[in-house]
Amino acid sequence: SRELARGGQCYYVVPRIAQLDEAEQTIQKLFPGIRIIQAHGRMPRGGAEENVAEFAEGAHDILLATTVIENGVDIPTVNTIIIQNAQAFGMSTLYQLRGRVGRSDLQAYAYFLPQEEAVTETAALRLQAMGELHELGSGFDVANRDLEIRGAGSLLGTEQSGMAAKVGFDLYMRMLKKSIRQLRGMDLPLVPRTNVLLPGGEGSIEVAGPDGVSHAFKISKAYIPDDDERQKQETATRLSESTAKLVDLTNLWKKQYGPIPAKIQGRLKTMHLHACTRRLGIDLVGLIDMGTDDNGVARMDCILRSPGLRPRHLANICKALPRGVPPKGLNVCFPDRFTMTGEAQEIVGGKKQDLDATLLLANDSGLSSSGGDDEQEEWDALDEEEVEAMKEISSALRVQDMNEIDIEQYPRFVIPNLAPDVPEGQRVDRMLKLLLPLSKIVYEKQEKDKETARVAADLREKREMMKKKKKEQDAIDKTNFGINNQGAVTLDSTAAYPNF
Repeated sequence: SRELARGGQCYYVVPRIAQLDEAEQTIQKLFPGIRIIQAHGRMPRGGAEENVAEFAEGAHDILLATTVIENGVDIPTVNTIIIQNAQAFGMSTLYQLRGRVGRSDLQAYAYFLPQEEAVTETAALRLQAMGELHELGSGFDVANRDLEIRGAGSLLGTEQSGMAAKVGFDLYMRMLKKSIRQLRGMDLPLVPRTNVLLPGGEGSIEVAGPDGVSHAFKISKAYIPDDDERQKQETATRLSESTAKLVDLTNLWKKQYGPIPAKIQGRLKTMHLHACTRRLGIDLVGLIDMGTDDNGVARMDCILRSPGLRPRHLANICKALPRGVPPKGLNVCFPDRFTMTGEAQEIVGGKKQDLDATLLLANDSGLSSSGGDDEQEEWDALDEEEVEAMKEISSALRVQDMNEIDIEQYPRFVIPNLAPDVPEGQRVDRMLKLLLPLSKIVYEKQEKDKETARVAADLREKREMMKKKKKEQDAIDKTNFGINNQGAVTLDSTAAYPNF
């Protein structure tokens, strides 16, 4: 009633489709005349999307739905969510559902209504965690708490070979993390969405940019007339995780619909840029005022913040680049805590330099190999850095101005003098030209790692299958040859040798 009184809307979520009608009747009894619309996964094709669109336009007061709304629904006028039978949901689902509200400057509310007799011990722990972890960027903490509640699975369970119990859980996890970091040189976090804050909304893919205009990728009806097919291709474009997939899509369009119009090509460049930034862990892009030159012309650098970027990532990228350094016009900066010298370092693009001396590349993230308390403190600091990086990435979309953050505290790519050297309207091209070679290397290395892991998993499965078959065959052989538990042969001599 509070939400409706201030002119807002509500989500009401139930765990099962069969509970929707009963919930609607209950709500109607409590609030006669209230406008309710449903959305769930068994509606006819496009039905759920149409109902959500109607709700977003303000035609209804309550959207009664299942968990189909946990992703991709962003309606600023909805600032209250009620979750029925909250004990039936997993922690990640509860976290995602809670994130559907609070998309405006109004106070938002999330109500978790459990069925008391059905609340188990683990369900109570999940609900308690949701009540405690409500700060901005708490997604990583939610994942950690979920791991504590549910356990680590077979990695530390009875199916895991090794000596985790003997060395202890904490030490085992440190050993595991260290091995993973040594094996994975390209473990850059994939950013869900990059917040681009360039003048005029250039490079933005937000539904409502800083200028109030929608920059979301759209295909004109003149190019793809069929509504369903057009929506399908728009969605496929937005979900593309690499420039290679975008190229495959556009090649398909050319075959089916002919040459791509110039306006769509311009929008595709923006999608290519975002595929690059997300792959390189860049969560925030904007201009920073660098003062004026000798002629009094204002100079502005383009800053591309990458909280999860580490020297080992840059080292692996540079090894695959033709000259062994970032391209000319793209610098990379690391704060002092990531460098060998203990001072902030800038790697200038196109300039040959000794990266081993400049960056922290001696061993895995520069951690000492002496062991003891010092090494433990270094590992703790590194873990804390990764947690903070994930928090920064999750909160990047809330940043509206580059002056809101202290950019010197973050690893970052820098394009010097992007303004006024590059005119407005051509900056996406410039950024794409510089970032594309790096993102391609990261993508190919990560895909190679995935393929290696897949092959290893297949090989392990085949080995297990062979062991199982061998065990079964051994059991059959024992039966056939009558071998007893002591290994003695018990063949009937008369049957074996009838003429003896």
